[in-house]
Amino acid sequence: MVLGARSPADTARTLARLDEVEVVIEKLVAGGDGLARVDGAPLFIPLAAPGDRVRVRIVERHPDFGRARILEVLVPGPGRREPPCPHFMSCGGCDLQHLDDELQTVLKARAALETLRRLGRLDGLPEALLVRGRAWGYRLRAQVRTEPAGSGILVGYFARASHTLVPIRVCPILVPELEGAVTTLGRRLGPEAPRRLDVAAGDEERITAAPPIEALPRGPVTRRVGPWTYEYDARVFFQAHAGLLGDLQREVCGRDQGELAVDLYAGVGLFALPLARRYRRVIAVESDRVAARFAGRNARANGLANVEVAPRSAESFFAAPPPGIDRVVVDPPRTGLPRPLRRALLDAGAPRLTYASCHPATLARDLRDLTAGYAVTGLTLLDLFPQTGHLEIVVQLTRTDSAGAAG
Repeated sequence: MVLGARSPADTARTLARLDEVEVVIEKLVAGGDGLARVDGAPLFIPLAAPGDRVRVRIVERHPDFGRARILEVLVPGPGRREPPCPHFMSCGGCDLQHLDDELQTVLKARAALETLRRLGRLDGLPEALLVRGRAWGYRLRAQVRTEPAGSGILVGYFARASHTLVPIRVCPILVPELEGAVTTLGRRLGPEAPRRLDVAAGDEERITAAPPIEALPRGPVTRRVGPWTYEYDARVFFQAHAGLLGDLQREVCGRDQGELAVDLYAGVGLFALPLARRYRRVIAVESDRVAARFAGRNARANGLANVEVAPRSAESFFAAPPPGIDRVVVDPPRTGLPRPLRRALLDAGAPRLTYASCHPATLARDLRDLTAGYAVTGLTLLDLFPQTGHLEIVVQLTRTDSAGAAG
């Protein structure tokens, strides 16, 4: 984490003599923390706003940075507000409710681009398109925790940086039908309630849970995105922002056409289905067997005979990829692409590669390798996670020739 010219020894000495200190927040960094400096030593501070003057206590000391928590906001920054949710200060589900909605997106975009340039060593990035949707009542999925309390059950989220349950009576980032289900679950669960419960909403106010519980309907839900209908349940990943699913599909899939597209980490087929309108053949690669089954069912239900589902890991598939791949789409977990897969993608040499990620640091690491054979030709930032420090980044890459010019 290189944020200045100071040596780790200088930073360690500075932090060792500090307990409480007043600082001014310079900016937000990727993930949502505020950054301040004490004699050049960087401090990362949750729940901070740029321009805040705050009194903080150092809670972690590392060789080249420290972490602190706010004891008092002395002078609020220009974008700070009273958090709308009554649970925000204790609940760990959100990071940025103390910032104005539009400012959040701008600051997250700025931090993500800085991370790509710094860690990815990417100069000359194309101008980024910034896409935002509604900031409240948007989320289709949640993971809640339960805990017995007397004769009842508490339902909520873990506290920030803790495994202590914070019971909730509202959760305004959830779509209304999911908020209604989650905030009334405690009255409907029995003593055998699972300690962790994944819940997801579909169309027509239908909710699904994993593991299945009597308090909610069993079976999958459906969600319509543009012309496509998707079936899924709470066991599998599905993008969470109800209002931006179509925008995400458009920015990932684009208008390119060809013979063969490969969708890695395909999930239930969110991108594979629209790709099948533009490519003669699409292979959806998904290692999760439940998600792969849904992907196959979704392709069939939408009348797409040209989608083939490969229930394998991305690394296994690209150990011997088929010839003639025109396009690869990757949407990996936050850990990014394993090094062997990055190498295999470079060796395969598909003319177009699209990378979707919600983690700027691992994306930057992967792009540092992939730009050995690709040029970044498009960049979109979508705020799929309002009130949190996360942002979805879609990068379009075009294969370069031996001289390094875009092919």
